[in-house]
Amino acid sequence: MDTTIAVGHSIPKKESWDKVTGAARYNTDFNESGFLHAWLVTSLYGHALIKSVDKSKAMALPGVLAVVTGDALPRLVGPSLEDRPPLATDRVRYFGEPIAIVVADSPAKAKEGAGLVTVEYEPLPTVNSIRDAQDKKALLHEGMATYRKLKPDEVFPQPGSNIANHIKIRKGDMAKGWAESQVIIESVINLPQSVHAAMEPRNARAAIKPDGKIIINTSTQGPHSVKEELAHYFNLKEGQIVVHVPLVGGVFGGKANTQLEIIALMATRAVQGRPVKLIESREQDFTSSPGQMGLQARIKIGADQAGYIKAMEITYLVDTGGYTDNGTKMTRAIAGDCTGPYNVPNVHCDAYCVYTNHTYATSFRSFGRISYTFAIERAMDKLAFALGMDSLEVRLRNSIRPGHYTPTAVRLNYSNVGNLPACLERMKELFNWEEGVRVEENGKVRAKGLSCLWKTSSSPPTASSGAIITFNRDGSLNLNVGAVEIGMGTKTSLAQILAEKLQMDVDKINVIMEVNTETSPTHWKTVASMTNFMVGNAVLDAAEDLIKQLRQVAATALRCPPEVLAVGGGKVYMKADPEMSVEFKNIAFGYEYTDGSAIGGEIIGRGNFIMHHLLPLDPETGRGRLGPAWAVGVQAVEVELDTSDYNYKILKAASVFDVGKVLNPKNAAGVTMGGMCMGLGYGSREANLCDSGGVRMNPQLRTYHLIRFGENPQYLVGFVETPQVDAPYGMRGIGEYGIFGMPAALANALSAAAETNLDFTPLTPEAIWKTKRGDNHDSL
Repeated sequence: MDTTIAVGHSIPKKESWDKVTGAARYNTDFNESGFLHAWLVTSLYGHALIKSVDKSKAMALPGVLAVVTGDALPRLVGPSLEDRPPLATDRVRYFGEPIAIVVADSPAKAKEGAGLVTVEYEPLPTVNSIRDAQDKKALLHEGMATYRKLKPDEVFPQPGSNIANHIKIRKGDMAKGWAESQVIIESVINLPQSVHAAMEPRNARAAIKPDGKIIINTSTQGPHSVKEELAHYFNLKEGQIVVHVPLVGGVFGGKANTQLEIIALMATRAVQGRPVKLIESREQDFTSSPGQMGLQARIKIGADQAGYIKAMEITYLVDTGGYTDNGTKMTRAIAGDCTGPYNVPNVHCDAYCVYTNHTYATSFRSFGRISYTFAIERAMDKLAFALGMDSLEVRLRNSIRPGHYTPTAVRLNYSNVGNLPACLERMKELFNWEEGVRVEENGKVRAKGLSCLWKTSSSPPTASSGAIITFNRDGSLNLNVGAVEIGMGTKTSLAQILAEKLQMDVDKINVIMEVNTETSPTHWKTVASMTNFMVGNAVLDAAEDLIKQLRQVAATALRCPPEVLAVGGGKVYMKADPEMSVEFKNIAFGYEYTDGSAIGGEIIGRGNFIMHHLLPLDPETGRGRLGPAWAVGVQAVEVELDTSDYNYKILKAASVFDVGKVLNPKNAAGVTMGGMCMGLGYGSREANLCDSGGVRMNPQLRTYHLIRFGENPQYLVGFVETPQVDAPYGMRGIGEYGIFGMPAALANALSAAAETNLDFTPLTPEAIWKTKRGDNHDSL
């Protein structure tokens, strides 16, 4: 049977031509007539009481139709702990927090009207750091005890403090672990908040039809969650709300939860349902919408003289900003994987989600792993130094392996954890590790640094996905799923999975790009590197349903039992004699006999998948299972440091991941390299800068520095394949993984080059100089 096998081949993305020709349309590209425009009025303070909001001047401006304030929806929202007003009412808790929204007949009038809204503030003490939060410089949420917990077994706020969640992990016998340790190191790291900086700022469009149906067009990773949450917040029936999502222009986690959709619906209700478009400016996207969490961590590791870790004592303090959003969940996620991919028999970890007067935190590519990986991997390099051992060898000796247990007491095997030692051995070869970590010549130093990594999904135990497959008259297929295409080639990978199952040309599978909650099957969210796993399993289930129906109809046409038939090449054929076959197009809508009568009917494949065997963490011990499996890997960076002025170049960066099975080699490498670039940018230059009052000092691309084209190093990518048995064709999700270890590997390389501990980001030349020289502020 002449077929095209799709899995393992570099198939171009289904949406490629639209994107490269500029034909692709994103949410803000739809400019139907009749839309009104909205602009946010945002806080000028990090922490202040709102004494009054005067909207009279704005309402007097010709073209302004409404000014909406928080009293239009007097309730709290949030995906885990409901602690955030959609529009601030009595106080603001971070600079840029939305206070009102102005609706006008043009973007210029909406922006002008927003400038005419007068807010009277009474400044309050600012909690500008985790230390301020611990010292209770101010309590940011006096009403914490009354907040509704959507996940009572995941969130444990502490009223009377600034702690929104506390997760504990207790494994083994700490006294025994310390007694067996001959070498003990301690490490403290501090990492700032940062921003997602997707090319497409966050946005939403909303309208109410004459029959009361609410139409939301938005750039989101979770359209079905948006529908559910809007119904909950506005006390509506879910069937009354339809959410549309076209192609999304980058997310990195920043569009995972519901935010602007709530405000846009408030706006359209204020103008009798007329359609309203809300697009954040770049500055608002950086300050009003949520960003990446900050982290302070303390790590203590004990090991024997042979380099085997016996105990870890860990404290993670997550800077969640003014509200929790996903901060509570990320705290839980990093606690669950707290040790990194190492076998540690005795673990004591406390992870805290802490309120500050910074921009509130949400999912960011890695769901907190980029930060805690930095903490663990800096500590691992310090342990190697204390032992007098090669840093790769220390990691190899302590690598998590089948038969070991995670910090949450999950027993591991090759299927659910893969092969980290193989990744390290591959990296040793790929990065020429044997030549040495540090070489100095002519005032310049070349140095290498490593970082291992792992992650499981932290998805809800009830997370589910669906898939629908229909035929066209020519025998080609339509694949309809609820996953959102966010630029990573997700829908192409799903088409490959289907093509492989049906043994047919992937070009004959049409993928429906837009998600419409009225017609698309439900999918939890396009997050957590889990879409190919979850939706891929749903697609395979739908394909099995499709095959069963095809064989049933073909059995009649070919006058044989269904069990002797197989599917491939757009046909159903007899296994013993493939020449005896019938094409899809001749049976997909029923089979017609020679006398003109027919049987069957339209064949529609339906499939679903739901997570299984996931368990919440025990509040006292942390025992539980957060995800179905882990993916592991290792990353490395080589730098050249000029010791005269501490400027440096990033020469090479490498990644080796155990991907189970590579679905699309070029796409996997490209996604990995994109993450590596993002990680190096965060490690070398990115940070949210605030003054003493919490006011953001770099809220635009002019002052927030991203890595630029031409500054990229040579990228090397390698894969190890250890199949995950319950995943489509053994694959493991790696969409986020490229970013995880880059900042840590960069810090380890620069620490080796400068011969000083660099336990922070961003790693700018000035910061390295100050750390190396201490109080000796001599000129360069």
